[in-house]
Amino acid sequence: MVTDPVPRRKDLRQVYQESDRLADLDLPPDGRLPEAARAIEQAMETGDIEAVRQACTEFLKRAARFYKVKAPEIEVLEARPLRVREGWALELFGDYHPETKRIRVWMRTAVRRRITSFGTFLSTLCHEFCHHLDFERYGFPESYHTRGFYERAGALYHHARATARKRLYWNRMPAGRWRIDWQKTRKGG
Repeated sequence: MVTDPVPRRKDLRQVYQESDRLADLDLPPDGRLPEAARAIEQAMETGDIEAVRQACTEFLKRAARFYKVKAPEIEVLEARPLRVREGWALELFGDYHPETKRIRVWMRTAVRRRITSFGTFLSTLCHEFCHHLDFERYGFPESYHTRGFYERAGALYHHARATARKRLYWNRMPAGRWRIDWQKTRKGG
């Protein structure tokens, strides 16, 4: 995962920097999200797209209630779109549309069309919900992939999975961008 480039416009650069500084996310003190996440996992095991959509809807309602925002709509789709170019391929795992307040997530892999792993699916759902929070809770005019954004999404994911939160380690890249150092992150430093 790589951060977005820092915007050139001063007003958007300030939004980006605020998002980057905002690394913590309040989390529900109860089990509402882990319980809802387990329901998503059980629905995914059946392969029933409607059951997965209903479980995701409940997860998002519970999360939105805690954060005091309107729950986004959810669309669960079959196989991920695959974009192939010269020498590389890109799969879309999910997206968020701020105009419609709609999250789309794909539950099957692009090539083999197998049900994706629960961890990948839940991580995508949490990531897209964090985009929703950027607009609805924090009032950002844009939602950037900053280090702070990835920290918030990771906190929500680990809370929902009831797993220990991992500290993310970062490598600096050109033009003010950052990349997660997965090897160091997995080892814990």
